[in-house]
Amino acid sequence: MTGGSGVGVRTITLWALTLIEVSERGRPTGNSLRIIGAAGSRQKTSAEPSGRLDRSDHEAQPTGMSAPSCQLYLITPPTLADLDAFAGRLAAALEAGPVAALQIRLKPADDATILKAVERLAPVAWSHGVAVILNDRPDLAKQAGCDGVHLGREDMDVAAARRVLGPQMMIGATCHDSRHLAMEAAEAGADYVAFGAFFPTGTKETTHRPDPEILTVWQETMETPCVAIGGITLETAPVLVAAGADFLAVSAGVWAHPKGPARAIVEFTRLLST
Repeated sequence: MTGGSGVGVRTITLWALTLIEVSERGRPTGNSLRIIGAAGSRQKTSAEPSGRLDRSDHEAQPTGMSAPSCQLYLITPPTLADLDAFAGRLAAALEAGPVAALQIRLKPADDATILKAVERLAPVAWSHGVAVILNDRPDLAKQAGCDGVHLGREDMDVAAARRVLGPQMMIGATCHDSRHLAMEAAEAGADYVAFGAFFPTGTKETTHRPDPEILTVWQETMETPCVAIGGITLETAPVLVAAGADFLAVSAGVWAHPKGPARAIVEFTRLLST
């Protein structure tokens, strides 16, 4: 993950007991962010790689508190007609409960629109200790100073993206319903793999429909964290959590919630905390 200014650094504890140093502007600094997956949390040291969605060994967790087995990975709607209004909705959602990462996914959108969205939304995410992932475009992710990129099957491959982004930024890879693709991505250096779509979704056209068991098998055999994606709502999420997802990638399940995104985050927080 790229670093902030390092000025006025303070340490805070977020949900999942992630220790994050943030600058006065609220952005996580390059040596500190550790987003924790299924097995709990441990303190990040400056010698370790930063900016990773990570499933790590459990150490030194405060008495009476435990990390959730699964965390929320929020994705923007594909179009944002009023960027300022959405920034307000995003802030309210992030204030309502813990979110591990925000993926900015705008389609269709030109480079200027994407960069403008990152410029407006990234500070909102960083002020809440949330990592910012850009969909599809390693070049723009690096240019905009994002924390990482999410690669689809038609995008740049993981190894090439790592050459563009360097060792610090996160790389996630779509793997649909294929453990083979996921293993290839992990071996190439992906920081997380994403399986789905598990359920019908109006966010994008999908042809793959994996069985949730793929998450269980992945957890039993691989260390790289896994993200479940596609049609995830409060009603469909429990089966994916039970199957072993480290992260739930949710879009319409939050933004189209009948009581608003903040209420959706509250209810997802309750679900993931039980």
